[in-house]
Amino acid sequence: MSKPALLHADGKKRCPWPGEDPFYVAYHDTEWGVPEYDDRALYEKLILDGFQAGLSWITILRKRDNFRAAFDDFQPEKIARYNEKKVHALMQDAGIVRNRAKIEGAINSAKGYLKIMEEGAGFSKFLWDFVDGRPIVNKFKTTGHVPPSTPLSATISKELLARGFKFVGPTIVYAFMEATGMVNDHLVSCYCHERCIGQQRAPRLKATSLKAPALKVPKPKVK
Repeated sequence: MSKPALLHADGKKRCPWPGEDPFYVAYHDTEWGVPEYDDRALYEKLILDGFQAGLSWITILRKRDNFRAAFDDFQPEKIARYNEKKVHALMQDAGIVRNRAKIEGAINSAKGYLKIMEEGAGFSKFLWDFVDGRPIVNKFKTTGHVPPSTPLSATISKELLARGFKFVGPTIVYAFMEATGMVNDHLVSCYCHERCIGQQRAPRLKATSLKAPALKVPKPKVK
């Protein structure tokens, strides 16, 4: 169902998907759509989006700290070395999504990440080069105008799959692009639409709560 921006009690209009849930609203306001350029944070988000497959993002978001603890703060160097014993331990961890295929997918994706890091300028550059290093800014009025995937997300999906990544289909990749600011899909009437332009998240050195410090970045492309 197509929905317009939702007016909240604080007088601000927001995208309708977080509803009135304070935790989800905080994520919408401080993270979603803010450009992320940190290699490891991008890996983490892509893996968590893979775990979301078949579930809601709020379910994963509420378990994010548990995931960070279980997966060594999403350090690809460590995850790539996980053995069957570690996989078994993760399958016993009620704090995360206990899906063997997704857990093993995270391990394979870590190996793919390390290959990209070794062969080029980094995971962030690999991804952001697909949009020439600048966010694509859309101007959608309702959720019905937002696509579930695009030809570009299909291209990125194909490249990631070729490098060993798992659970990175076009729809998952597009959701990832939206969340990490590669695409600004805040509805045009949402106060975060303009707020995200010119912002960038600070590098995440360790597990943190919902924060998104802003720094100036190159002027985005308007589509």
